Amino acid sequence: MTGHGAEFTRALPAEADTLALGLALAAGLAPGMVIYLSGELGAGKTTLARGVLRGLGYEGKVKSPTFTLVEVYEFSRLYLYHFDFYRFSDPRELGEAGFREYFNPQSVCLVEWPEKAAGLPAADLKVVLHVAGTGRNVSIFADSEAGASCLKRLQMQ
Repeated sequence: MTGHGAEFTRALPAEADTLALGLALAAGLAPGMVIYLSGELGAGKTTLARGVLRGLGYEGKVKSPTFTLVEVYEFSRLYLYHFDFYRFSDPRELGEAGFREYFNPQSVCLVEWPEKAAGLPAADLKVVLHVAGTGRNVSIFADSEAGASCLKRLQMQ
């Protein structure tokens, strides 16, 4: 549970449902937001990020930042940074990688595997994806006023 009490859950039977959720989520994003994407390998974190990017109007290829650690998208009303800290073996690597400046009031940061990086800014939204048969289940928790506002907009769609 979160300090703001806002929670959203949904079954995502197919990849298209995960993409659609990302599209809907994009409409409520605001500069300065941090979104944690959690779930085991193959849970749909990058697919959800792809949906968010499509919702913001990005039409190019969306790659998982597993090897680059960050993919930068500066194409819309928002600067969006998509991180993947799966390969971090020491939580202190975030400071050593020099990514702190990306977390600022002008950008939106989507963070896969946030538990592997110590010192991240607090999340506005925490998205937890679980494999469920051939589909996925998602729970989204708001941890700030901005997150609660985004979640409220999502629930109205």
